[in-house]
Amino acid sequence: MILAQASSGGGSPLLLLMLAMPVVLWLMMRSQKKKVTAQQAQQRSAGVGDEIMTTAGIFGTIVEEDEDEGTVIVEIAPGTRIKMIRAGIARRVEDDDEYDEVDEDDDEEEPDAGDPSELDDNAEGPFRS
Repeated sequence: MILAQASSGGGSPLLLLMLAMPVVLWLMMRSQKKKVTAQQAQQRSAGVGDEIMTTAGIFGTIVEEDEDEGTVIVEIAPGTRIKMIRAGIARRVEDDDEYDEVDEDDDEEEPDAGDPSELDDNAEGPFRS
């Protein structure tokens, strides 16, 4: 009798949550699958001469490919080469992504600390007696 009375009132928020959960999970899985597919396509499209960033954050240029093993040789400094699997490529570095580019914020000058002889004699600090 108590169960019949509890369920006879309007819509249950728990029922709505149970019905919405599969839809939300499906949308999340679909989004993740698209991201993985795009990442794999980018890894496959990287070729000799492309500048890349590895998943470890190392920048380099692909100098050789081995399609059979699924590996690439990346030159990270003149004369320094590493062999890595293609899945270790995080992204290709485009010309406009230049990693050593100066930020626009660096153009602003920092305030000058001033001449130490101009310090207030009444100021307290670690070097005042």
